[in-house]
Amino acid sequence: MAERQILGLGGGGSTEEETRRLLAHVVGLAGKSSPKVCVVPTAVGDDAGPVLRLFGQLPEDARPSYLPFFPWPPDDLRGFALDQDVIFVGGGNTANALAIWRAHGFDRILREAWESGIVLTGWSAGMICWFEAGITDSFGPQLEGMRDGLGFLGGSACPHYDGEELRRPVYTRLVAEGFPPGVAADDGVGLHYVGTGLIEAVSVREGAGAYRVVGDGEEPLPVRLLG
Repeated sequence: MAERQILGLGGGGSTEEETRRLLAHVVGLAGKSSPKVCVVPTAVGDDAGPVLRLFGQLPEDARPSYLPFFPWPPDDLRGFALDQDVIFVGGGNTANALAIWRAHGFDRILREAWESGIVLTGWSAGMICWFEAGITDSFGPQLEGMRDGLGFLGGSACPHYDGEELRRPVYTRLVAEGFPPGVAADDGVGLHYVGTGLIEAVSVREGAGAYRVVGDGEEPLPVRLLG
């Protein structure tokens, strides 16, 4: 059986060089030369700007493509997705992306991709979506808990833990009040899951952290700094 991998990213690096190193690590998880990397920008309404920026930050040997849903997805959506080595979900509105994916059956295709060994990854919305629940600003400028993620990974997730002032206090409060416990990642930090187990946290930023968040507080996790 193929190894199922998810790398949830709290956000990009604080510099262009850091982001490039982070993406090189992401692409390297596929373990292939000239890997096919598909960017899914549904959370920003298929805006080309973030896609083009990401294309320019990927390793030179990567073969990038993007998967649009507007005005409609490719005729062979399943075939296109399952032909990739890495599927990268960009940031934006998590709830909207999930609704669109479910309308087209892409949620089921993503599970099939995961189970076939395609690396699933992304930052911000692209971190939250793989979990059962997450902290999101999908419904307005305020942060809220959302409980209808894809559920490939148990519990909840919070990206941008050090990048947005209210993320940490809102997440810890909600978990203390009964929201599913989970994990948080600072910008530039990746949480690497094999199967459904967290095997390591990595970072391209000195001092950036990852945390397990439960009802009575947070516990720092070991983080490996990427060279």
